[in-house]
Amino acid sequence: MKAVVYEAFSQPPRLMTVQDPPPESHGVVVQVLGTGVCRSDWHGWKGHDPDIQLPHVPGHELAGVVAEVGKDVTRWKVGDHITVPFVGGCGACPECNSGNQQVCHSQFQPGFTHWGSFAEYVGIHKADLNLVALPESMDFATAASLGCRFVTSFRAVVDQGKVTAGQWVAVHGCGGVGLSAVMIAHAIGANVVAIDISDDKLKLALALGAVATVNASRVADVTEAVLEITKGGAHVSLDALGHPTTCFNSINNLRRRGRHVQVGLMLAGQSTPAIPMSKVIAYELEICGSHGMQAHRYGAMMEMITSGKLAPEKLVGKTISLEQSIDALMNMDRFDTAGVTVVTQF
Repeated sequence: MKAVVYEAFSQPPRLMTVQDPPPESHGVVVQVLGTGVCRSDWHGWKGHDPDIQLPHVPGHELAGVVAEVGKDVTRWKVGDHITVPFVGGCGACPECNSGNQQVCHSQFQPGFTHWGSFAEYVGIHKADLNLVALPESMDFATAASLGCRFVTSFRAVVDQGKVTAGQWVAVHGCGGVGLSAVMIAHAIGANVVAIDISDDKLKLALALGAVATVNASRVADVTEAVLEITKGGAHVSLDALGHPTTCFNSINNLRRRGRHVQVGLMLAGQSTPAIPMSKVIAYELEICGSHGMQAHRYGAMMEMITSGKLAPEKLVGKTISLEQSIDALMNMDRFDTAGVTVVTQF
């Protein structure tokens, strides 16, 4: 099969011909028909993830068709249209048994723990637990865009943030995660303030339901700007970028008893940011992490999509070829693309 492979961290990947993945007894092989290009893939390519063994194929936001089925798989057959959470569970640990596969002790992540979806085919473990069926009406580019950013935002807003109608929600960073969070919070009935340094991304955030925006490069104090717009602070605030500055601002712009949700990854030298702990104590603030979403929770999200309350297809910025994904991956840190970039040509 064709695949994008890097043999050294931070060095240009190459489009190569490599061996097809074999199906495991409990797994499936998926023909990839859409895969998103995500900043998490960039972190992996830079060497920020200790699980990655070289040479490596990145890619974790995927959708496609089941091509081969392991002998112990009972729920899936060749030809099924599927997607998969970027975090898969083992099915045996205490977290999996409690329904929290997103924090499984022995979790797997395509594109990190094993070769991923920047390829014609990818192997997925524990298929009966981790695969998600796609509606026939959903195209593969849209389905791939769900894989990491949209489902992570859904869990962050709905399950971790517990956002309700009428609340003020601040979203710091309007990449794929942030824009997804804007759309989801708006669909619930919240008032969303979007914060970024790109006018194009802020314009898209308004189109997706934000009631106000803050360009962080043009205001003296992001926190004060959000406090003024919300008349006292956000009820829920998300750091959708993953940076010490956005993390600090997200906590600092909360009103009393507000909730901060950390969605953006904070790796390498940025993994231990400073936070305003005195305010956390005085205001009784809550700080939550959000790490993917379980396969069994996709149903609630899919219902909102099929009913028209959510329109993830609006987040697809452009579609590219597998070869073009190399440049897209290496340039993820420039933050110059609005919406989600999806590989659809293999």
